[in-house]
Amino acid sequence: MDIICYLLVIVLLNIQAHETNSQCLRGCSCVDDRHGRSLICMEESAFGAIPEDLPDDMTKIRIEKSHFTEIPRGAFSKTPALENLWLNFNDITLINSKGLEGLGNLTELRLQGNKLRSVPWTAFEDAPALKILDLKHNQLDVLPEHALRFLPGLTYLDLSFNRLTVISKEVFLNWPLYQKLQSMEEQEATTAFGPNVVLALHDNAWLCDCRLKGFVEFIRSLRPPIILMNSYLTCSGPDFKAGKFFHEVELQACVKPVVSTPSSNISLPHGANLTLRCLAMARPDPAVWWTYGLKIIRGFHESQERVDEDTIRSLLVIPSVHAADTGVYTCTAVNFIGNSSVSILLGVQSPGGPQSSLLPGVQAPASAGDENVYIDIRIAKQTVRGISIEWYAALDRPSETWFTIHFGPADTDKKEMIYVGPGIHSYSVTDLMPATKYDICVTIKNQTPRAGQCIVFVTGSDITEMEQREKLIHIVVIVLAMVLAVPIGMYACTSDTKLACLEGVMESWKNRRRGNSSAAMERERQGTFDSLQAASDEGLVNRDSGDDRKVRRRSEEKLHKGKADQSRLTAELY
Repeated sequence: MDIICYLLVIVLLNIQAHETNSQCLRGCSCVDDRHGRSLICMEESAFGAIPEDLPDDMTKIRIEKSHFTEIPRGAFSKTPALENLWLNFNDITLINSKGLEGLGNLTELRLQGNKLRSVPWTAFEDAPALKILDLKHNQLDVLPEHALRFLPGLTYLDLSFNRLTVISKEVFLNWPLYQKLQSMEEQEATTAFGPNVVLALHDNAWLCDCRLKGFVEFIRSLRPPIILMNSYLTCSGPDFKAGKFFHEVELQACVKPVVSTPSSNISLPHGANLTLRCLAMARPDPAVWWTYGLKIIRGFHESQERVDEDTIRSLLVIPSVHAADTGVYTCTAVNFIGNSSVSILLGVQSPGGPQSSLLPGVQAPASAGDENVYIDIRIAKQTVRGISIEWYAALDRPSETWFTIHFGPADTDKKEMIYVGPGIHSYSVTDLMPATKYDICVTIKNQTPRAGQCIVFVTGSDITEMEQREKLIHIVVIVLAMVLAVPIGMYACTSDTKLACLEGVMESWKNRRRGNSSAAMERERQGTFDSLQAASDEGLVNRDSGDDRKVRRRSEEKLHKGKADQSRLTAELY
């Protein structure tokens, strides 16, 4: 009888052990101890993702070397008793903002040796009991200001061996634990907090410029119970501070760039060598570049050298200056606070003559040839709140001639002047106001705009239905004043008197055509008007208004009753 009882006990124990092992995942081992039940999965590439059938009674889960890439939403929500979660040495790159959902008892999370570039710090709201967070040997390069706000009970944070360069002091000022410490006296705080709070921040690529000033001050002010695992934090940049410890550097407040130049007006003979210089003082170091007209310099040699900790000298070498190099060169410096620029006016003297008079910004009497320059200007494209213009000019020296764009509301005498360098034949205007009449003209150098060099247009109202707000601004071209073909008196044309005005323009243009003896020039002008008609057909004039459609229909019916060439000319002028 005793033998039978003994055999039954053995069988029951075997059955219980079998049931226990059957609840453990394949390729993993399950261990029971006084702290609870543990799941350990250390087999290489055992899983391609976090298993969905995790045993629900686990207090510790350790899955390593499985190379899954994501912690999806509610990945461990079926294990509410989980206290320790180790997911080291996988390929995790993404943590869902609800990846820790249901882990109210989690006290330890280790994610060492993964590929995290960022962490959804709000996810820790679902783990309020978390005390240990290990993120070392990842690729974190940003620590947002609210990061520690959701970790009030943390006693160990390891961010070492990441790619952090700059941290704001506010990251720690927003940390509830640090705020509580600051509100107490030192002695009271030490006894109240009990165990120390350990921070590991070493072996990151700290950039010791003005942006790190607050963080360096925080590190120097730390005292127990908050301590650093390694107090010798080291600068990785800029170059002249690389390798220095935090306690060896003095950082200043950030300032926007201030740019200066030794000479803002230079005149040289043809063939001379020239080096333009500008000094940019800023904290942190600014990006510095040169522009010529509206173009970034690409053909000349540009270099930079450090003058002192906060100043950079930029050099632009122009070998053997020519007349085509005449113009305004601008040195611009930009950092995250602001920008600054300085301009240098370069004049080049011809081999046997006076200094070039093609400098933008220098008023010079126009020659007889300049007075009669052929300029063909048209609206090439319309954007949501702007237009782009293109122009053509018949020039004797196109590689040396600068243009001036005059732009502004039609009811103001003072217009904005934009200088455009040689070889540029287009310009875009943005941020137009609705229901406003504008003039835009293109001239040679600083000449006063003349008939044939301007476009007058008006923008419509954008106070329409919601879906209309994303459409193009309603632009009505009042006058396309081309190549002296439209008399000065015709600038009075408006949208209300369009029909009568256009008939007058047509008749005037027809008379001028009869008196023109050059057939070749006439064909060239005709091509210009054809291109304008094409641009207008593509939507430069918004025809959504019912009144506009009626006026246009009456206009078309009346004009089609005339001669064929008269109808064609009217359409082209429109």
